[in-house]
Amino acid sequence: MANEPSAAASTLGRWLFCIANLPTADPETRKRVLRTLEALGAALLREGVYVLPDAPATRQALKPLVDYIARGGTMVHLLEVVSASQAQDKAFRRLFDRTARYVELIKVVDSLKIGFGISDPGAIARVLNKQRREFESIIALDFFPNETRERAGKVLGEAETAVNRIMFPSRSRPGLAADETLVSRVWATRKPLWADRLACAWLIRRFVDPEGRLAWLDKGQPAPYRAIGFAYEGAQFQNSATRVTYEEMLEQLDLAGNHALVRIGGIVHFLEIQQAPVPEAAGVQTLLLGARRRAANEDELLRETEKTFDLLYDAFYEPAGR
Repeated sequence: MANEPSAAASTLGRWLFCIANLPTADPETRKRVLRTLEALGAALLREGVYVLPDAPATRQALKPLVDYIARGGTMVHLLEVVSASQAQDKAFRRLFDRTARYVELIKVVDSLKIGFGISDPGAIARVLNKQRREFESIIALDFFPNETRERAGKVLGEAETAVNRIMFPSRSRPGLAADETLVSRVWATRKPLWADRLACAWLIRRFVDPEGRLAWLDKGQPAPYRAIGFAYEGAQFQNSATRVTYEEMLEQLDLAGNHALVRIGGIVHFLEIQQAPVPEAAGVQTLLLGARRRAANEDELLRETEKTFDLLYDAFYEPAGR
């Protein structure tokens, strides 16, 4: 019939156009509206004309924004539009092409691979976690996925797996002799110091070997004779398949029954590999960063961070019978 749409027309994209004359006299309202449109992934066609693919979720998100603009006395229209041609449809789709952002993410991840086995894997893991969040933010606004999105996800996933293998080796490690004493020993770890190594050093000084001495090793530097190594590949105490070194020390040294120490372990685990979120982690991270900037050397850094771990322990500690 003459009134029925053609097959070609039925394949053309449907769009929502938000047309608004945003007030320049009210910069706060203008910024709020623009931030919302940006968060929705809207594309700018020209001043005051924004376009999004037509979908139920998009309509639901745009309606309160349109109502908000209208309540301010500003002209605003929400129009349903069908592309007039295949060429126009392709032009609209190009406005939402996220390929460049995926390619940039792939470049960042590829550059990190150079440091595998050389740089601190914990630092690499933190950058990868940031890239994972970036990847998820791109996906959220990727209305027309292509093969680049799939490739970016694959590259990121492979990198995360590789770093996890470095951080949590499954192979055997030296370990301690059954009758080996842990009193008045030299305990060695590698620079740079971050959450796991600092927490291990604090644990050693407070609960394991208060009379012991700590040694900070440069890259490739061998540990002192008969030193007990921790938190680096090949050390007596190191990451396992699921735990960071601090958590491994709690298990191997029979300290895992201490609830306060275990809670600190959850914070350290998150700060190293950014998996299960821990409410206190953001504050502890800020304090550790401040200590690192203030300290002139590793001994000063440990003294500063010990204050943080002491306070955490006091806050988490619950006496028996309470």
